[in-house]
Order: sequence, then C-alpha cells, then structure tokens
Amino acid sequence: MNPLSRRALLGALPLAALATRASAQGAAQAGVLSLPRSDVSPRTEWAPDRAVRIIIPVAPGGSLDILGRSIARALAPALGQPVVAENHAGAGSNLAFELTARARPDGLTLLVGSDPLTINPSLYPRVGYDPVRDFAAIIEMVRAPQVLVVNPASPVRDLAGFIAAARSAEGAMTVASQGNGSIGHLAGALFAHERRLVFTHVPYRGGGPAVLDVVAGHVDALFVTLPAAIEHIRGGRLRALAVTSAARNPALPDVPSIENFDVVTWQGLLAPAGTPASIITRIAEETSRALREPALRDSFTSQGFVVTGSGPEAFAATIRAEAERWPALVRAAGARVE
Repeated sequence: MNPLSRRALLGALPLAALATRASAQGAAQAGVLSLPRSDVSPRTEWAPDRAVRIIIPVAPGGSLDILGRSIARALAPALGQPVVAENHAGAGSNLAFELTARARPDGLTLLVGSDPLTINPSLYPRVGYDPVRDFAAIIEMVRAPQVLVVNPASPVRDLAGFIAAARSAEGAMTVASQGNGSIGHLAGALFAHERRLVFTHVPYRGGGPAVLDVVAGHVDALFVTLPAAIEHIRGGRLRALAVTSAARNPALPDVPSIENFDVVTWQGLLAPAGTPASIITRIAEETSRALREPALRDSFTSQGFVVTGSGPEAFAATIRAEAERWPALVRAAGARVE
C-alpha cells in the first residue's frame, strides 16, 4: 500500500482540487429541491414491456442497498412491471458501473450510483467507463454528509479540540475511514490540508467495521458517511464533532457543520448513455413521486439523508462537477489502488 494512504495524506494538495470544490457546491445547490416540488416534466407515455432491473453496486445491507430496494418496490406498480434489485458488488463498485455502461439503453437496466462513480476513475489505474460520457443521469435521490466522530471516552469534545489534539500529536493521531480512496478518506485529507494537520490514516473495508473500532477505542477518530454512524451517535456510543455539509443535518441538529467545507455523498438513479429522453423523464417522474411519499421520505431523513429529488439536468451537472473535483485530491492523498 502506498505509505501516503496511511501517513500524512496532507502534503501540498494542488489548488485545483480546492478550486473545483466551489463548482461542485454550486451544482449541488442548483440540484437540490424542496420536496414536494418536482423538476421533471409531466407524465410521459413510455412504459416498459418486461421487468426492469436496478443494479446496486454494493453487497446487501448498506444504505445504498436499502435505497435501491426501496425505489424498486416503489417503481414496480408505477411502471406496471416487476422491478428487480440486483447486487453486483466488487472492484470498488466498478463491476456494477461497467455492467450498466454496457447495457442496452432501453430503460430496462438502471443503476443506483453514488460518489465512487466519479472518484474511481482517479483511484484505479483503469476503469471500463466514463462517469460523464457513459451514463444518463435520471434523478438524484438523496445526499448525506460525512461525520467526524470520536469515542465518547475521548478527551476531545468538539471540533476545535480535535484540531488542537491533532496538532499536539504531530502525526500520531489515527483517523479512520471506510476505505482507501473513499469519500471519508478524501474528506479527511482535504480537511487536514486546509487546517495544516497531519495524522495517520487507517483505512477499513467499509463503514461498519470502522465504526465498530472507534466504538471499541482502537482508533482515535473517523470520517464516515452519516447513516453508517447515526444510530451509534444517538445511542451514545460515538461522539459526533461535526458534519461535512454546508449546513447542519436535520437528523443531528445539535452537531455543527464545518465552516466553508462541503463534502457530501450523493445517491441517485442513472441509465446507460443513449437512453431516450422520454424514458429518462418517466423514470425521474415516478421516482420523484415516490420520494414525496411521507413513509419513504421519513425513513431516509431519519437515517441522516437529505432527500433532494434533483432531476436529470441538475443531477448531470452534479456528476460533471464531481468528476472534475476528485482527480487532484486523489493523487495528492496517495489513494490510488494498484
């Protein structure tokens, strides 16, 4: 493993990585709707003539899997055909991304995509897709911040205390993430660069194991996607210091956001490039309608997600901005997978 993936991720990060953050934030702001409005056009006449499958790029059980299966259940009666959720985990989600990119653009193969779609082309030496060219954005469904957490027995009580402790530790503080090159890893690297901190990065294989090791006191702190940690925070097993969104998260209103810092995960539906606009519009319309249902919306917000419902144009703008944002930061963090 590249030593920079475990120590001092924080050399001189190229300014390009920081400058493109503003464009990503602007796109995200443009794409966020206040439900129950919808930014998709009225119902179209396209209807599938056989089962639709939704590709989920992770193993069963995580938040992305839950989102994909929830939307599959909601879309089936609306589209008048079975909608089958299929897990295709592997290669950091690249297997599922490539499978979708190569599928026929007929509306029968959809993808629940998230931030690895735009991070992985910089993280891996070769991927079989382009996140902008090979996919048609349908609708961004939810987004969530990373949350910085420590064990409740830690003397660190707030963000200022965390910064002070990291400086005094001179690189000995261990800060975990859900994986090398994950959005939690990159959020931590960017935060440390901007505050001129050095700490030891400890990558895990997923947010769950990382959370458990912070609860057990094996690592000092963790940047992780909020839904992976929220129940431990509510149960007092973790102390949340800050979230990485521009504003506080409604699920944790007492936890501050980090000033001038916005690193969030997004999750949405995509189709292979070339899928007809009428199909994109119909699926976006039906998904937007499902997201406005109180039971579904409330289940996501209780996990720490913000339901956005951004339509095809706004979601496509987010993907373009994110694809431009990550390459310089991935290189500077030494996060490439060989």
